[in-house]
Amino acid sequence: MEYSAKIENMCCITQGKSHGAAPIPQEGEWAQVKDISQINGLSHGVDTCAPQQGACKLTLNVKNGIIQEALVETIGCSGMTHSAAMACEILQGKTILEALNTDLVCDAINVAMRSVFEQLVYGRTQTAFSKNGLPVGASLDDLGKGLCSQVGSVFGSQLKGVRYLELTEGYITKLALDSNKKVIGYESVNVGTMLNEIKQGIEPQKAYENNIKQHGRFKEAAQYIDPRKE
Repeated sequence: MEYSAKIENMCCITQGKSHGAAPIPQEGEWAQVKDISQINGLSHGVDTCAPQQGACKLTLNVKNGIIQEALVETIGCSGMTHSAAMACEILQGKTILEALNTDLVCDAINVAMRSVFEQLVYGRTQTAFSKNGLPVGASLDDLGKGLCSQVGSVFGSQLKGVRYLELTEGYITKLALDSNKKVIGYESVNVGTMLNEIKQGIEPQKAYENNIKQHGRFKEAAQYIDPRKE
């Protein structure tokens, strides 16, 4: 190591007491982390690409500094879905430092990785106070029974008002309007569970009917409309 002449000519002063890194909460314990291999936790990061035309939610489950599980969810950009497929192949088995410095194909996914990294190294994870954290596979619980991302798509215009297209409950098939044409409920179909039933041999029409649900004051409506056509 090289030192400048100015430093070389300085006298030495003894360093005071160093208490080391501040402890952070990790999976039900407090850890004084000095190495990437000491990082544990499950956390999420959400961010966008530079033009902000799409966003990524990235969930990582890390044990002993190694990414054991990754869930990549994207919205708003068609190319980003393919980027997610490639990024998810890359992530498992890497340390969180390696993943931070790896090209994860899409800018939104890269920035989401940075967000997750910050959560993990500062101890601000979903599992900070959960003994032993969560098992590998826990991120799939975020997707629900049908293993589909929870997506909200709602459109509105001043001229024609609002149209619910897709909500947590699923694909919206009908909107229920009262006599003043205000939305008071809706009907949805859970596409994930419907497709699972079809794969199991149930007739498509029957599977469709099995997974239709009504919400709000749907039955009190004065009028029903298809939000994609009417």
